[in-house]
Amino acid sequence: MEVTCDLEVDVNGEEIFLVNKEILSSFSGRLRKLFNKPSATAGAKTLKVIFHDLPGGTEAFELVTRFCYNNGRTQITPTNTCLLHCIANFMEMTEDVSSSPNLIKLTEKSLEGIPYWTWSEIVNALKQCQDFFPTANSSGIYDKILESLVGRITTNSDTSPTGSSSESSTLRFSCDTRSTVSTKNSNHRAWWFEDLVILNSDSIEKIIKRMVSQKVDHVTVSRFLFYYIKCKLSNATSDEKKKATEIVVDLLYSLDRSSMSCKGLFGILHISSSLNLSKCCRCRLESMIGSQIDQATLDNLLVPAPDGMDSLYDVNLVLRFLKSFLSAGGQASLTRLKQVGSLMDLYLAEVAPDSCLKPSKFIELTTALPDAARDSHDAIYNAISIYLEVHVLLSEEEKMKICCVISYEKLTLESCKHLAQNSKFPSRTAIQALISQQLKLKNLLQDTDQLKSFSSSLKGNGYMKNRCNDGEQIILYAKKLDLSVENEKLKAHLQGMQWRMMQLEKICKKMQTRMSKIRKTRISSPGSSRSLPRLCS
Repeated sequence: MEVTCDLEVDVNGEEIFLVNKEILSSFSGRLRKLFNKPSATAGAKTLKVIFHDLPGGTEAFELVTRFCYNNGRTQITPTNTCLLHCIANFMEMTEDVSSSPNLIKLTEKSLEGIPYWTWSEIVNALKQCQDFFPTANSSGIYDKILESLVGRITTNSDTSPTGSSSESSTLRFSCDTRSTVSTKNSNHRAWWFEDLVILNSDSIEKIIKRMVSQKVDHVTVSRFLFYYIKCKLSNATSDEKKKATEIVVDLLYSLDRSSMSCKGLFGILHISSSLNLSKCCRCRLESMIGSQIDQATLDNLLVPAPDGMDSLYDVNLVLRFLKSFLSAGGQASLTRLKQVGSLMDLYLAEVAPDSCLKPSKFIELTTALPDAARDSHDAIYNAISIYLEVHVLLSEEEKMKICCVISYEKLTLESCKHLAQNSKFPSRTAIQALISQQLKLKNLLQDTDQLKSFSSSLKGNGYMKNRCNDGEQIILYAKKLDLSVENEKLKAHLQGMQWRMMQLEKICKKMQTRMSKIRKTRISSPGSSRSLPRLCS
């Protein structure tokens, strides 16, 4: 029997189908309502229907047309269940229109078999759902499939589900073929990472939130997010990259800070620098990096300055990192604090030669950490020396402000001697350094005298008794303690230091003599001016 095609259907502007009006309207409540309107069919031999938002597009419409033409004799499989279910709801193929066969009922029955679907069928079905999410979600199919996918991951955390490896192989791909590793042997990439890259960021957000609610290991979750964003940023549009990055950053922010890689966070920061992320997203990303800045390297911190900044590197970004580190309680661990101090010393040496770095910013960098972050200020002195050498037009007052950050007590004798001969430093700093070293030597000598007195007391008495709180006696036998060798070593070391101190004092006296001569010259010749000589000639 020949079937007339009296209906044109324009599907989302992609393709026009010529079909029989009666056959389709016998299954579709949406079309039946349209054709029941007198104005829609008056005087027209061939009707035309235009769909602008039909879920699944031409593929879905072709499937539903075959279902209608075959009077419901269409095989429902995991591959097409989601597609048919969504378009059936869109076309209103309910029991009121066609009680048997009913496409919605058939797809719902197929969904009952989700526990028996293979892994690849679940991933493919979820991908279909995300393409027309509003319709899929309204019918609950999206949540059912997503729940099943998360369940497979949590129950097969170490190995891929049985029977799914070969079937999911077509889904798996590597974003970087040079670093592809076996998912079975890798400690960093779980078996399911590559399969989920095909999903959009909205689906990933829902998956991760469910995984976190089910107490999935945060380390595994963070590794997947770093892997996902790396792949997504390599093959997506600018808008997709921005959306995916902001969603990934928000998800990482909800995880335990110790679960994520500092290197991975810097990777997101560098890659997304041109994406114009929201202020909230950037703040969260910087906060996460700052909280573990002790794990960063110098290369991580050398971020080029954005447009509009005169300096070579983005020093404001580093200052925000340090602020986040301290706000997160980083100073509570002296080990971590000193690691950051060592890192900042390296950073200061890199930025000091920048002729565009303002003195105020340089001072901020040197004073951003508490004093306990550094045992020695030699690195700070070296950085300041470089900075003063490059910035030759600084006033004496500006130089003094910069030099005030140095703790002279934390300078070694060699650095102190170098400072005293360094013409780039104000003369007052050399005097302060020498005075500080002199006090340090005096304290060492006093400690040595006390040690000698203690040693003599032990040798004279033979032993010393001391009662503990619990009444027990501890006897120290001085005859077994050979302090003479250690005393001789300390004495030789102090003698060497005293000799160097004498040399420094000579330099200081020489400098003071020259300064007094300059004052006399200025008094006798008020109209003449003369620059200060170098500290060492």
